[in-house]
Amino acid sequence: MPEVATVEGIGAHAGRTVTLRGWLAGRRSSGKLHFLQVRDGTGTIQCVMAKAEVPAEVFALADHLPQESSLIVTGTVRADARSPIGYELGVTDLRVVHQSADYPITPKEHGPAFLLDHRHLWLRSARQHALLRVRSEVIRACREYLDGHGFLAFDAPILTPAACEGTTTLFPVQYFDETAYLTQSGQLYAEAGAMAFGKVYCFGPTFRAEKSKTRRHLTEFWMVEPEMAFAGLEEDMDLAEDFLVHVVGAVRERRQPELRALGRDLAPLARVEKPFPRITYAEALDILRKKGFPLEWGADLGGDEETALSQEFDRPVMVHR
Repeated sequence: MPEVATVEGIGAHAGRTVTLRGWLAGRRSSGKLHFLQVRDGTGTIQCVMAKAEVPAEVFALADHLPQESSLIVTGTVRADARSPIGYELGVTDLRVVHQSADYPITPKEHGPAFLLDHRHLWLRSARQHALLRVRSEVIRACREYLDGHGFLAFDAPILTPAACEGTTTLFPVQYFDETAYLTQSGQLYAEAGAMAFGKVYCFGPTFRAEKSKTRRHLTEFWMVEPEMAFAGLEEDMDLAEDFLVHVVGAVRERRQPELRALGRDLAPLARVEKPFPRITYAEALDILRKKGFPLEWGADLGGDEETALSQEFDRPVMVHR
């Protein structure tokens, strides 16, 4: 039996016969050739089937396969400079595990409402793959940094008895004969944990009952919250700076193909290096007033102000005191 390989690791099998297990992302034919785009969860590869190299029934079967059919494909790995991954598979055998029927997400354009209604299938698309791989890498890098710098992972409850942020953004939940709330933050629990262990962090889902559809407001999101005993402002800023540099660097190093697939400009990410500019609140107000923001002392800095400030620097900036 040929060795089972993945698309992600296909380069290690160049010149050898392997088996891939995946799904048909797309198909086109050209006379005596079928070009099958097969994805296996780690990537997508073009599988070229020549009529002269497979049994007649296999070639005929491949001519009518619906999108997202489950396949087991065997063939020889060949280098191909035209391929986005540098390789293709010359097919010698094909087995259909399951033929899909009426797969709704076709190559044509679909609106957001349609795609969200079919979210469980939308996950199979290239863009969603890239997004979730980048997200997974961010999570791994967060834990990697904190675990490597003496922080203890400290899980806080999701059902809580009280608010730690504004009480108007709580989701109430019936908890037997009492009312509990979906957590807004693990902060209060992590603060208690820091008094026991010195350095801890919470990393989990948080909920805010805010009816706002912006990039800055979500009803549910994951948040990482380090807490340190005996740390002052300078140590806090040092940690934030070092942590962010590590996370951005890890994602940029390990997920460049996904970032490019998302159309992300990598140049700004490359500039996320220490030291970050550190300015006082008074200095921030001075910059913003010169840019036309009529701010009084004590005013909060919102999204527009944060964007305007960040445009003055080539990397993240910290506003303090």
